Amino acid sequence: MAVPAGPDPALPALPAARWTRWTALLPDRRTRAGLRRDPRADLLAGLTVAVVALPLALGFGISSGAGAAAGLATAVVAGALAALFGGSDLQVSGPTGAMTVVLVPIVHRYGTDGVLTVGLLAGLLLVGLAVLRAGRWMAYVPVPVVEGFTLGIAGVIALQQVPGALGVPKPDGDNPAAVAVRAAVAFLGTPHWAAPGLALGVAATMLVGARLRPGVPFSLLAVVAATLLTRFADLPVATIGHLPAGLPAPSLAFLRPAELPALLPSALAVAALAALESLMSATAADAMRVGERHDSDRELFGQGLANLAAPLFGGVAATGAIARTAVNVRSGAVSRLAALTHAAVLAVIVFAAAPLVSGIPLAALAGVLIATAVRMVEVGSVRALVRSGRGEAVVLLLTAVATLAFDLVTAVVVGLLVAGVLALAEVARAARVERVPLHEDLPPADHHDEERALLAEHIVAYRIDGPLLFAAAHRFLLELTESAQVRVAILRMSRVSAIDASGATVLGDAIGRLERRGTLVLVSGLRAEHHRPLDALGVLDRLRAEGRVFATTPEAIGCARRHLRHDRAPGG
Repeated sequence: MAVPAGPDPALPALPAARWTRWTALLPDRRTRAGLRRDPRADLLAGLTVAVVALPLALGFGISSGAGAAAGLATAVVAGALAALFGGSDLQVSGPTGAMTVVLVPIVHRYGTDGVLTVGLLAGLLLVGLAVLRAGRWMAYVPVPVVEGFTLGIAGVIALQQVPGALGVPKPDGDNPAAVAVRAAVAFLGTPHWAAPGLALGVAATMLVGARLRPGVPFSLLAVVAATLLTRFADLPVATIGHLPAGLPAPSLAFLRPAELPALLPSALAVAALAALESLMSATAADAMRVGERHDSDRELFGQGLANLAAPLFGGVAATGAIARTAVNVRSGAVSRLAALTHAAVLAVIVFAAAPLVSGIPLAALAGVLIATAVRMVEVGSVRALVRSGRGEAVVLLLTAVATLAFDLVTAVVVGLLVAGVLALAEVARAARVERVPLHEDLPPADHHDEERALLAEHIVAYRIDGPLLFAAAHRFLLELTESAQVRVAILRMSRVSAIDASGATVLGDAIGRLERRGTLVLVSGLRAEHHRPLDALGVLDRLRAEGRVFATTPEAIGCARRHLRHDRAPGG
């Protein structure tokens, strides 16, 4: 008997819907077929990315406080799972500088076990976001906020490398600027120049080499050269030290259930950052390859599984990595086989070359990360945003400063709040009330001077343009009720783009004020989608009952005329 491929049709609708929701997040036939499109190109691209990713994985692992082995484990495990289950064919995942910034204070407060637990919780949250189809909401983060925290992250990463670049022990403290200052003071007390020389040489090689020959992996070449120089010249600099060969057996020994409530806020921050950075990176990959389009929800699902698995092998939280993804695309990758190859090559290094990797100087890795921080800053994009408007510049600057002073989550919240306030100010400026002549809405036969003069003397029409929201509502009230004394006021609302509860309330107040001055208020052109807030507050109930709400302005003018004739008639 054949086994059904999906849920039993006899099952209730809800389980079937859940089945569909889950299966939509799993690799489909197109994804599997893509792995066979151009294996040679993908294998070469994956090898190239692995060469670039090795020093970054080591550096970010050490910088996070979890160690070089944790960085490599993250690159291997998270890199493979995110490539297999993610929503982008070209995305490369692993430890990143942005995530390092979030993990450092967690290491200081809860230790390495706390970081692993946070990664596991963040993975669960990301899977939940994927099931809830939350991927589409990440597109609403304003560009100045993204650029601002990227700029701030670059500053934090560079400051975090100061102790390693100067060859001094890392001072205590959470604020990277304060730690960098203490490290500089310690260095000046007993200066020795081997470590700064290595860091500066590696960073300069990467930055200059990237301009001259972008396709050459100068980061790896510089690290190899620094390692050989350290070994043969016997330079007095610290190295990575012992690095275990292979990955540890999967384990949940780090999990401490009693600490889960205290770690949940940190997990929320890590999950938010992982979602945002991964979807940003996937969007960047789409832009670099014509016809490429990622699935946001599947990307969240893949990152969730990656972050669930990495801690089991001693890895830290991971995200999609913009720099490595860009290298992958530029190297000719056509499918996720390239990212899988990158993870496989790093796994071979972990199992076969651990003794060689253990001799890498920490100062050289600090140089790699300093150069990476410099290259993260897109000067052209920042300059364009600053020139585009004062508001964008303010949001970018505040987000960057908040990143340096506090943390990434606080910075993003500050950026979103400021961007929201500025957007509301723009909305308020866009809404306006304009007095318009009546003859535009009169039939041609009524355009004679006597009729127009009579109407203009007693009737005024206001056209309300734009959104009638709380940000603009009170200005609207002042403009509308400061008009001269007239017998009839027609409120033309066909150009109102949106109404909220505050706008509806203020509209009702304006109508009340006009009526208390003896003005008959008529409303025309109300759009169907605006009835709900007005009806909920009963703003137009009395006007409708008295027949003073009209579909068109000519109908309202006809009512105004009848009102004037009635008032002028004997006994009226």
